[in-house]
Amino acid sequence: MIEYELVGNDLGEVRFAISPLNELVLSLRTLRDPGRFPLQLPWLRATEPSRAALGLELLRALTNEALWTPDFLTPRPYTPLGRIDDELAALTATPGAVVRADLAEVHPDGLPAVLRGRPDRVLTRILVALQEYWDACFEPYWPRMRTVLEADVVYRGRVMARSGLAAMFADVDPHIQLEDRVVYVRLRSDLSYRSSAAGRGLTLVPSLFSRRASAPISADEPPHIMYPARGLGTLWETESSTPSAALAGVIGRVRARLMSLLETPTSSTELAVRLGVTPAAVNQHLRALRAAGLLHSARHGRSVLYRRSDLGDRLIRGS
Repeated sequence: MIEYELVGNDLGEVRFAISPLNELVLSLRTLRDPGRFPLQLPWLRATEPSRAALGLELLRALTNEALWTPDFLTPRPYTPLGRIDDELAALTATPGAVVRADLAEVHPDGLPAVLRGRPDRVLTRILVALQEYWDACFEPYWPRMRTVLEADVVYRGRVMARSGLAAMFADVDPHIQLEDRVVYVRLRSDLSYRSSAAGRGLTLVPSLFSRRASAPISADEPPHIMYPARGLGTLWETESSTPSAALAGVIGRVRARLMSLLETPTSSTELAVRLGVTPAAVNQHLRALRAAGLLHSARHGRSVLYRRSDLGDRLIRGS
């Protein structure tokens, strides 16, 4: 059990962030045990030719049987606008003692041969391997991945605004609970510590490669929790529902599909993922449907959420 104590104004310092580096490193779990990540199998199949040209021995060595990864490779992100170049560059300043200690935490019985040597040289090899892995297997898919992560952050913000912080934590993951200003994270392992978020805040990081809530191995790391992103099941799928022929004949097939999806408030980025089109194309159709009175929209943070209007509901029922 990991416990993060929120003190004073820290209740207002719970923030969300998105980290391409975290996703890159956590995805290494799928290379070690793909059977635990069935929703990522389409991505694994698509990137298999690219992975064949990489040095997978080192990449696989960055996880263990429990699927832990070194803390220094998954630092707490501070923004939902993180860039992989910036995050990899920041890792070059990691002290050798930290590299050595974090790798030892993952491999307490001894480091694999590929991770042995002077910490600065090991770090350089790791960063080169991660950059090559990103270029081959992540960069082509990152816009779609980011879309799902951003949609999750928008949704969590909506839950927090509507129902409060405790409800938001309960909705994030069944293994997370907020009680009396303490956030409890229940883990499968025996890892246990209590850490104060005073002056540091607590960051929540949605992930496409986490099966349940997780946190840093070390209590010395800044407080943050990684959790499974909402909508992961739609990441590699396109919306296959067929709207009524009558409705499609009147407003067009794409707009009819959008109308069928907007029973609940949804952002254009989430709609783009589900329909397999660009956000720009979705926004063009949404503007037209809103102008016709078939949708309502409301801004929530950086995103605009759309929902069918009463007129839109009647149109769907009538078709």
